[in-house]
Amino acid sequence: MTTASTRTDARSALTDLLLTPGLDLDEAADRHFAPDYRQRTDGEWADRTEFLAHIAHLRTVVAGGSVEVHDELSSGDRYADRHTMEVIKTDGSTVRMEVYLFAEFAPDGRFRRIEETTLMLEGADADRNLGSAR
Repeated sequence: MTTASTRTDARSALTDLLLTPGLDLDEAADRHFAPDYRQRTDGEWADRTEFLAHIAHLRTVVAGGSVEVHDELSSGDRYADRHTMEVIKTDGSTVRMEVYLFAEFAPDGRFRRIEETTLMLEGADADRNLGSAR
């Protein structure tokens, strides 16, 4: 878990959730997301339970990848970034998405809310919903 002096960020959260084999999903989520966490991706809201179902699904599809942060800003309890997520799927194909993310921190430094929009840069049409697939 984080404290107010050590806040999470998108790269750390995504690395723990998707790119660290063997790290328990609940442990990874507890490091970065408050109990009342909710997320809107491309207009679709998910509570923490729905979000974790999404991540559990992605863990069956993602073999590896990387996160490149292009812009990042934190001010008070607000956070924003623009990053590119590259995913290498278990079938060997690659998906690259640019993500515009706006967030609110809980007092303990974990994310309480994220609202994001994704832009597919590379991948099959079937991968367009990867940001919210369950």
